[in-house]
Amino acid sequence: MKKLITLLLLTTVFIGQAQNLISNVPNRTTTSLNGVWNYIIDPYQTGFYSFHLDQYDKQEKPSNGAFFNNYHAVNKQELVEYDFDKSPKINIPGDWNSQVPELKYYEGNIWFKKSFDYDLKDKKRLFVYFGAINYKADVYLNGKKLGNHEGGFTPFNYEVTSIVKPKDNYLVIKVDNTRHKEDVPTINTDWWNYGGITRDVTLIEENGSFVEDYNIQLKKGNTALISGFVKINNFNSTQNQVTVSIPELKINYKGKASADGTVNFEIPSKKISLWSSENPKLYEVIIDYNGQKLKDNIGFRTIETQGDKILLNGKQIFLRGISIHEENAKGGRANSEEDALRLLSWAQELGCNYVRLAHYPHNENIIRLADKLGLMVWEEIPVYWTVEFTNEKTYQNAQDQLTTAITRDKNRACIIIWSMANETPISDARNTFIKNLVTHTKSLDNTRLISAALLTHNVNGVGMIDDEIGKSLDIIAFNQYLGWYGGNLENAEKTFWDTPYNKPVIVSEFGGDAKQGFHGEKNERWTEEYQEYLYIQNLKMIEKIPHLSGLSPWILVDFRSPKRLLPGIQDGYNRKGLISNDGNKKKAFYIMQDWYAKKKKE
Repeated sequence: MKKLITLLLLTTVFIGQAQNLISNVPNRTTTSLNGVWNYIIDPYQTGFYSFHLDQYDKQEKPSNGAFFNNYHAVNKQELVEYDFDKSPKINIPGDWNSQVPELKYYEGNIWFKKSFDYDLKDKKRLFVYFGAINYKADVYLNGKKLGNHEGGFTPFNYEVTSIVKPKDNYLVIKVDNTRHKEDVPTINTDWWNYGGITRDVTLIEENGSFVEDYNIQLKKGNTALISGFVKINNFNSTQNQVTVSIPELKINYKGKASADGTVNFEIPSKKISLWSSENPKLYEVIIDYNGQKLKDNIGFRTIETQGDKILLNGKQIFLRGISIHEENAKGGRANSEEDALRLLSWAQELGCNYVRLAHYPHNENIIRLADKLGLMVWEEIPVYWTVEFTNEKTYQNAQDQLTTAITRDKNRACIIIWSMANETPISDARNTFIKNLVTHTKSLDNTRLISAALLTHNVNGVGMIDDEIGKSLDIIAFNQYLGWYGGNLENAEKTFWDTPYNKPVIVSEFGGDAKQGFHGEKNERWTEEYQEYLYIQNLKMIEKIPHLSGLSPWILVDFRSPKRLLPGIQDGYNRKGLISNDGNKKKAFYIMQDWYAKKKKE
C-alpha cells in the first residue's frame, strides 16, 4: 500500500509539467488512439477564453463554455454553444489542410476530441504519447490540463495514471498552427504549414518503475566496445538490476542502477557485423528490468571524418543523396509506414545511399525504415532562414527540438548527421546561436557528425564556402541554384568553388523547377527539358568542387508551398521535384540516376 500511495503522489505531481520523453514507443505495450476524431474550428478561441479574454483553464472552476470540459446540456433550457459529438469528423493522424477542402489555407485554432475506454490494471501507469502536433498544442484529459507543447515535428508525452477512467474518457486538444516570427520555424517558410495532429496518438502502459530511455551504440573510436546507458523512470532502489542482452552476439550484461536510476555500461564484443548500406545489419537487443523486457533492433557502425573524407566503418564513402520533405506525394503530411516506403523506395531507385530529411525531424516510421534499408540519414531541426537569433526563448525552443530528436533517434544507425540549420543569414547573433546548438548536440551525442546547410558568396568569380560556422562543423554543406536563381547554365563548367576548410563538402541542395509533362526547348523555363539540362550542367560543375563528399539535390518529390503561385505551372507547388506529386518521374530523374550509377562504381 505504501508503494501505491507513493506512485499516486508521483503521478499527481507530474500532471501539467513537462515530462521526459519515453523512447522506443513502437516496442512497448501500447493502445492506439488513431482513427476518427471530432473537431471544432475555433478561430476566435471561443472555447479557450471568455468574452473578456479570461483563459478558462486558469480559472478555479472553468465554465461549461470551456471546450475541454466536453460539456453537454442537462436540460432543454441550458445554453451550451458547442457539441463535439455533433461536430465534423476527421482522420487522425492527419492534417486538416488536405482532408477538408475549406481548411486548405486555414491557419488558426481547431479543437479535437477523442473518446475512449481504458481499464488500467492495479499498480500500472499510463501515458499518452503524441508523435507530433503542429504547431502549439494544449492537451486535456477528462477536463484536466496535462500541459502544452510547442514545435510541430517533435514527440511529447504526459502521464495520465490518476486521471484515466475505465469508461468514457475524453481527450481534448486545442491545436494552433498560427505562424509567429519568434517560433522555430519562423513565420516565413517554403513549405505548407500543415495544421493538426499529424502523427500517431498512443497510450503507453508501464509498471511503476520502467525503462524510460537508453542509448546503445559503439563507443566513439572503438568498434569492439558497445557503450551507453539505461535510464529508469521512478527508480526503486530495491530493484536496481538491469540486463542488456544481444543474443546473437552472446552478450548478457548485468548492471546495477545508481541512485538516479541510471546504468552506464561498456560491453566488449569483437564479432559485430557493422551496419552499412550494403549490409544494414540490425541486432535484436533486449533490456530487462525487474522482469520487464523492452526489445529493439539496433545497428552498430562508426561514422567519422578524416581530413576531407567521410568514413563509414573506417572506409571512405560518397553520399549519393536526395532531399525529402515530409509529404505523402498526394499533397498532405506523410506519417504512415506506407508513406515512408514509397518515398524511400524512390530514393533507392534513384541510386541513393543517403537521404536528407528536410527541414525538420520527420516521423519515426521513415527513420526506422531507413535503418532497415541501409539508407544513411541527415536529420535537421527547423532553424530555417530568419529565426530570431537574439531571442532567448527562440533558442530554447530550437534546443528543445534538437534534444527531443536526438532522444528519439539516437539508437538508429542510419542517422549519421545532425543538422543545426538551413540557409541562415550570417550575423554574430546567428553564429552564437548555432555554435551553442553544436555544443549542446556534442554533449548529448559525440558519435555522429554535425553540419548545417550554409549559404555562399562570390569573390572574383569564385564561389566561396567560408561561413565562420564551418569552423564548428564536421561537414561543410551548402546550397546553390546555378541556372535557376542566377548564373548561366551554358558556362557551368567555368564556375568554380573554393573553401578554406579541409573538411568534407556536401552540396546539400541544387536544382530547378519543371512541371511534369510540360515539354519544350532546353532553354525554356519550367519544362522537363530545362530541368534536365540544368542537372547535366550542374553535375559538370559539381564534379570540380574541392573536397566533394556527397550531394542531396532539391528535391525528390514536388511539394506544396503557398509561396509558389504561378498559374498553370506551380499552382501552389514547389516543382523542383525529380518526381511529380502524382508520382511520375521527370527527365532529370534519369540524369541523376545515371550519375549515381557511375559514381557507385568508382
